[in-house]
Amino acid sequence: MTAMRARRRRSGGQILFVFVLAMMVMIAMVGLAIDGGGAYAQRRDQQTAADLAALAGANDYLLSNNSTQAIDRARTVASTNSFTNGSASTSVGVTVDTSNGVQVEVAINSPHRNSFLAAVGMSTWDISTSATALAGFPDSANGAGPFIFPISAFNDDGTPKYLTPTDFNETNGDVPTSQTDIAWTNYGTGNLDTQGVSDIITGDVTINRTMSYGEYIGQQNNGNHNTLYTEVNDNLAGLDLPVAVVDAGGNFMGWASFHVVSADAGSTKHITGYFQTAFTSDRLTVSTCSALACPRYLGSYVLKLID
Repeated sequence: MTAMRARRRRSGGQILFVFVLAMMVMIAMVGLAIDGGGAYAQRRDQQTAADLAALAGANDYLLSNNSTQAIDRARTVASTNSFTNGSASTSVGVTVDTSNGVQVEVAINSPHRNSFLAAVGMSTWDISTSATALAGFPDSANGAGPFIFPISAFNDDGTPKYLTPTDFNETNGDVPTSQTDIAWTNYGTGNLDTQGVSDIITGDVTINRTMSYGEYIGQQNNGNHNTLYTEVNDNLAGLDLPVAVVDAGGNFMGWASFHVVSADAGSTKHITGYFQTAFTSDRLTVSTCSALACPRYLGSYVLKLID
């Protein structure tokens, strides 16, 4: 009888152990389903917060040219969307890069507090999300493109005639004289000379200028500025630049985006490239600064997520 009672106690203990183990497994399975779903929902909300914060920070820097203010703006927007830096073990990291327009990266790390899985030792899961926004105007060059194109390079509906690499030559005139001719410009800021245009290309001179429809922006003197082609090839090749478009009299008509392939200062001085956008009949604001020191404001506003 004693032996039988001992076997019963052992059997009862084994059943209890199996029951407890089964309960733990069931809790873990339910926890994975419920807490996993909650973590997925938090990650979605957290990614949205990172996206909005990055866009807000990039836009703020474009307007203020102030990194501290842009970072504060990004964190404020993240907080508005329930992720506050320094609260409840949440961190909102913000970095500002102005080497190519304005890029603001926001990285949010915040724990997801588990309900069921806490019973098996997993009280929280760390969730990390990030987003990068780009703001600026479509001038990614060291300086603005100081050459002008004729309105005749575009069709009547504004679409460009040259969508593949084309050689655009200079005929020494103050204004372009044919569909594939260019002329140099300093946006009507005074007498034009080679060094002045070179400084614009390299970003060594600051220009703040808004060109209005019908304003003359052709050269103020004739001349074939040979060294400028080398400057363009060295500094602007491979980049997309908004460029001014003029009528036959050199008067500002609008602008378009132009991709510079290369430039040659040889016997047939030319810039090789093609248009990427249609002609836009709108005013053009130029604000250049030292090379890569701040975003250049030129043409249409750009604000988008890139990562």
